[in-house]
Amino acid sequence: MTSLQNTHAIEQGASRKHIWAQIVEIIQRAAIFVLLVVLVTGFAIAQPAFIHLANLMSVLQAVSVVAILGAGVTISLAVGGFDLSIGAVAASSVMAASYSMIVWGLGVYETLPIVLAFGALVGLANAFLIVKLRVPDLLATLSMMFLLTGLQLIPTAGRSISSGLILPDGKTAQGAYDPLFLLIGRYNLFGIVPVPVVLMAIVAIITFVLTEKTRIGRLLFATGGNEVATRLAGASTARLKTMAYVISGILASLGGIIIAARVGRGDVSSGASLLMDSVAASLIGFAVLGLRRPNVFGTLVGAIFVGVLLNGLTMLNIPYYTQDFVKGAVLVGALAITYGLGHRHT
Repeated sequence: MTSLQNTHAIEQGASRKHIWAQIVEIIQRAAIFVLLVVLVTGFAIAQPAFIHLANLMSVLQAVSVVAILGAGVTISLAVGGFDLSIGAVAASSVMAASYSMIVWGLGVYETLPIVLAFGALVGLANAFLIVKLRVPDLLATLSMMFLLTGLQLIPTAGRSISSGLILPDGKTAQGAYDPLFLLIGRYNLFGIVPVPVVLMAIVAIITFVLTEKTRIGRLLFATGGNEVATRLAGASTARLKTMAYVISGILASLGGIIIAARVGRGDVSSGASLLMDSVAASLIGFAVLGLRRPNVFGTLVGAIFVGVLLNGLTMLNIPYYTQDFVKGAVLVGALAITYGLGHRHT
C-alpha cells in the first residue's frame, strides 16, 4: 500500500512539473505580446486618441525604418556576424540621395539605383574585410561606421543638403527634390496607409520567406551556428556571409531613402539613433515566441513594441529625458521574463 502511495505521489509530482513547464513555455512565448497588449490598453485608457487609426498608422510609419534596418541586422546575426555600420549606411544614403538630386540634378529614377547600389557596395566592402581579410565583424563594421560618418560630411563641408546649398567651391546647388521621390516618404495609399509602412511590410515578408522558408535561409543559420560544419557540408560560407552583408547594406540604404523622402533634405544628423534602435528591435526579436535566435518576425514585433512605447509616452507628455529609462526598464523586464523563466526551468 505504501509503495502504491509513493508511486502515486511521484506521478502527481511529475504531472505538476509538466504543467508548470507548459505554463513557463507559454509565458516565454507570449511575454512580449502580453506586454504589448498591456501597453496599448493602458495608453488607450489614459489617452483615448492613442488607438485612433491615424495615430496607429503614425506609429507604424515611425518604426518602418527601424524595422527595415533591423531586418538587415537580423540577417547579419543569422550568419554569426553583427553589422554595426547599418545606421551610418542609412545616414550616408540620406546624404547621397539629397546630393544626387540637389547637386547633380538627377531625378528619382536615377537616384534610387545609385543609392541602393551604394548600400550594396558598402555591404561588399564589409564582406571583403570580414570574409577575405578575416577582420572580426564587430571591428570591420565599426570601422566602416566611422568611415561613412566622416565621408558623408566631406562633399558639403559638414553642411546639411537643401536647395540653394553653397558648395565648398563656392557654387550654389540649383537642384531640388523630385516630387515623385518625396512621395516615398509622404504619400498615403488610399489616404490611410503610408508608403513607408507598405515598404516595411514588403521587406518583412521577403526577408521572412528568405530566412525561414528557403534552403538559403537554412544555410544562413547553419553558417552562424557552425561555420565549419556548413562548409564541410558543401555550402560556400563566404558567399553566404557576403550575401548577408550586401542585403544588410541594401536595406540600410532603403531606410535612408525613406528618411530622405520624408524629411526632404539631407540632414547630417538624420541617422543618430538608427543603429541602437534597429539593434534593439532585432535583439528583442530573440524573445518573441521563445525562439532565442535571430528572426525577422520577432524583429518586426520588437520595432512595433518600441514604437508603441515611445508614442504612448509622448502622448502622455512624459518628459523626454525619462523615456529612454522607461523604454529600457520595460525591455529588461520582458527579456528577464523570457530568459529568466527558461533558465530556472532548465
